[in-house]
Amino acid sequence: MHVKPGKGGAFVRTKLKSVTNGRTIDKTFNAGVKIDEVRIERRPYQFLYQDDLGYNFMNQETFEQISIQKDLITGVDFLKEGDMVDVVSHADSETVLYSEVPVKVTLKITYTEPGLKGDTATNATKPAIVETGATVRVPLFVNEGELIEIDTRDGSYVGRIKG
Repeated sequence: MHVKPGKGGAFVRTKLKSVTNGRTIDKTFNAGVKIDEVRIERRPYQFLYQDDLGYNFMNQETFEQISIQKDLITGVDFLKEGDMVDVVSHADSETVLYSEVPVKVTLKITYTEPGLKGDTATNATKPAIVETGATVRVPLFVNEGELIEIDTRDGSYVGRIKG
């Protein structure tokens, strides 16, 4: 937003998003300051497997395979083989900046304690282990073997998938 105060020079207030960690910051620049642009590319990759070097993905168009460190993947605990992710990289150096799992994923519950009727009158939850090995808090009525939808940003239960 361009600001021209009554006294002093004009300036520009901006909101910037870091491509390395995704954080948003407020920054003020004097009018006329040049800023270098960073070109990034977002491409879909398919998750293949995990090994000692990291998580391995394949580009669906070129069949190129890359390995990405765990700390560069958001929602990595909910990633299973065959899932598609968006890999964001620097356009010139092709250095991977980060990778994003879809915001919502559907996973099967492999283990949870049975919830009994009358356990509570409030919105109580219990831990459940999903097929990727991650633990999610779910309502008492959700049982082992059911499919649930999970928000990968915070690992929260969204809903039960019927079918």
